[in-house]
Amino acid sequence: MDESAGAALAGHDLVLGYPRATVVHGVSVALRPGVVTAVIGPNGSGKSTVLRCLARLHPITEGAVHLDGQDSAPLNAKAFARRVTLLSQSRPHPSGVTVADVVAFGRHPHRRRFAALTEADRVAIAHALELTGTAAMTDRPVDQLSGGELQRVWLASCLAQDTGVLLLDEPTNHLDLRYQVETLDLVRDLASHHATAVGVVLHDLNQTAAVADRVVLMHHGRVHADGDPADVLTAEHLSEVYGLPIDVARDAVTGRLRVDPRSRHHANP
Repeated sequence: MDESAGAALAGHDLVLGYPRATVVHGVSVALRPGVVTAVIGPNGSGKSTVLRCLARLHPITEGAVHLDGQDSAPLNAKAFARRVTLLSQSRPHPSGVTVADVVAFGRHPHRRRFAALTEADRVAIAHALELTGTAAMTDRPVDQLSGGELQRVWLASCLAQDTGVLLLDEPTNHLDLRYQVETLDLVRDLASHHATAVGVVLHDLNQTAAVADRVVLMHHGRVHADGDPADVLTAEHLSEVYGLPIDVARDAVTGRLRVDPRSRHHANP
């Protein structure tokens, strides 16, 4: 059976690397409409490289990326960007532009060169600003924003792109607790209510347990485990991959998995 059947975006047997080293070895991952797929693993495991490859921002040594079951390679960049967007870790820090300018940039794949914003553009931009809590910032210069505020503005730009596939590389980074929760709620809503296919790289394993429908656990550039969160987020898998004792239990109140790494100072039961 083809594990990528019905996927909006899928990477098949991906081998990825840099001039002096291969860092991803034969990884396959499928993102389906209405499903949040979290890619997790230690630093250097290849998570972000896989995500960038799915966004066609990292060259493929071997394998292929398919969009709606078809090889994405023949699509030009603008056509691909109308269907897939990425919030990456490394983003420019523009100066001399406002929040409204940055969010409007997300409409670029839908616009003709030098064309004015259409009504559809304005509606998408307003909706993205509202979803990310940035509507009150529209006239502020982005070089005066905090790191967390700028993170939300770039997320708004991605949402304004209005794609069926959303790729997020550590989207809660730099955010305070409130906006971490609101961002994960937004990710969950996009999948559940708008059938968006979401692929998200996360470091926080409890956030992963809270938001993901499917988890891909990577280790040394390979998939160590892939499946339902309860099957992947186990003490055995996590302890082996992260190299320290990790306890996993269900919260008696919420029913969610709780991941508890044990440090050297962890109290004995």
